[in-house]
Amino acid sequence: MAQQESRNELVGLLEADGEALAEEWIGIVVASLAGRISRAEIARELRELYSALLEAIRSGAHDASAEGMSEVRALLTELSRNRARQGSTPSETAISVLALKRVLEPALKEGGAERTQAYLQLSRVLDDLSLFTIETYTRTREDIISAQADQLMELSTPVVKLWDGVIAVPLVGTLDSARTQVVMEKLLQALVDTGSEQAIIDITGVPAVDTQVAQHLLKTIVAARLMGAECTVSGVRPQIAQTIVALGIEFGDIVTKATLSDALQLALRKSGVDLVAHQGVRR
Repeated sequence: MAQQESRNELVGLLEADGEALAEEWIGIVVASLAGRISRAEIARELRELYSALLEAIRSGAHDASAEGMSEVRALLTELSRNRARQGSTPSETAISVLALKRVLEPALKEGGAERTQAYLQLSRVLDDLSLFTIETYTRTREDIISAQADQLMELSTPVVKLWDGVIAVPLVGTLDSARTQVVMEKLLQALVDTGSEQAIIDITGVPAVDTQVAQHLLKTIVAARLMGAECTVSGVRPQIAQTIVALGIEFGDIVTKATLSDALQLALRKSGVDLVAHQGVRR
């Protein structure tokens, strides 16, 4: 009986001046987002959420995880994902839910203990729903960041065809395990697609070479050799050469060159291309 009375009080709390409460809620959220999302879009989201919350409470749902709150959670999932894609902060996203508590506070002055108890119950529900919103927001942001990282990795590891039978992978930045896997996959696929037998791995843009980076390079070269391609490492600057010697890193029979130009000349000769030096004609 007490639960029924509490539910009725909650419904009454939300239904009393419902349009005015929704408008005030919308106004607070619009102000918090500083015009980054249109008022019309925010109004649509929050009015749907307000109606779903009222219906859930009418049906007897008394906590955020109840079956009757499924529609509310679905709407909050959509709202959270939209906020994450639009660049809103976690606080701005949470305000979309928590602002309703602020809107309902004045109603406490007009009721007794029952109204206060109903507000506290609704407050707990809204707190739980705001946590659900933040969790959904966080997962969406993580997915976005992961997708962007994958795209950047793809863009930072191009495979370039320099000549018939000769391809190159110009590396820029740090070479870690995840990136090595991408480089290896793209290089091997390019060997198959182009039928190349010469591959150049250019490390001019790699800031430093340590034991781990060298191991990643060696793995890539071994994989390319298994595909029948000869590999040359170019871009070995004096500082990198000294580091390799100091670390005792052994490249074995892998050919290294100081510049990409030197490596390309070697690869062309191995491919049977005759290179002729042309000198300018003096007049």
